[in-house]
Amino acid sequence: MRGLFTLVKLARPGGLRALPALLVITDRHQARLPLDVIADAIGRGDGRWLLLRDKDLERDERWRLAIRLAAIAKQYGMWFSVSTDLELAAAVEASGLHLQSAAAVGAARALLGVDAVIGVSAHNMAEVEAAAAVHADYATLSPIFTTASKPRYGPAHGVEALAEAAKCGIPILALGGITAPTATPCLAAGASGIAVMGEVMRAEDPMCTVRALWRACSCAATIE
Repeated sequence: MRGLFTLVKLARPGGLRALPALLVITDRHQARLPLDVIADAIGRGDGRWLLLRDKDLERDERWRLAIRLAAIAKQYGMWFSVSTDLELAAAVEASGLHLQSAAAVGAARALLGVDAVIGVSAHNMAEVEAAAAVHADYATLSPIFTTASKPRYGPAHGVEALAEAAKCGIPILALGGITAPTATPCLAAGASGIAVMGEVMRAEDPMCTVRALWRACSCAATIE
C-alpha cells in the first residue's frame, strides 16, 4: 500500500488536487520515541503526509528538527508541512504550511506559491467558513472526539459537525480523538481525510499504527 489519496476540489482556483487521506502531526510531549524515529516509521508505514507542530520548541532547535524531518519525508516521498512558521516552511522547501488563522493565508500563498498546500486550524463553523473564503487548501476541524491532545478547545463536535463543515466548499480533515475505528464514521460523514497526533505519537509501533489508519481510510473509500 502506498497511501490513499482523496481527489478534492480546492476552494481556490486550480481545479482538482489529490490530498493524502491521512495527515500525521508531531507532538514530542506525547511521543514514546524520538520524532526522527517516529517520522521514519511513518514513512515505512506508507505515510504520505507529515506535519511538524511542536511550536513551543526554541527556534534554532525547531529549525534543526525541521531539516531532519524534511529529509526523512523526502526519502519516503512524503509531503512535509510546517505549522505556523512561514519563514521555516520556505527555508526547508516544505510542501505546505499549516496556519492558526485564515487571515494569514494570503501572505503565505504569496511567499510559498500556488503549489504549496496551505491549511488552517478550525474549531468551529465560522473558522471553517473563513478558511474557505480565503481559498485555503484544507481545514482541520477539531476536536471531533474527546481527546487528551486538545483539551482546551471545548467539547467534542462529533461527526455531525463534519457533514456541516463539508458543505462549506473546502476539504475537511477530522482531528481530535481519531483512531482506526473512529476514522470510518468521520470519512462517511463527509471528511476528506483524517489528521492524527496522539494515536501515532503514543504508539509502541508507529509503523503498524499508520498502516492500521490507512486500512481504515481504504475501507471507508470502498464503502463509499
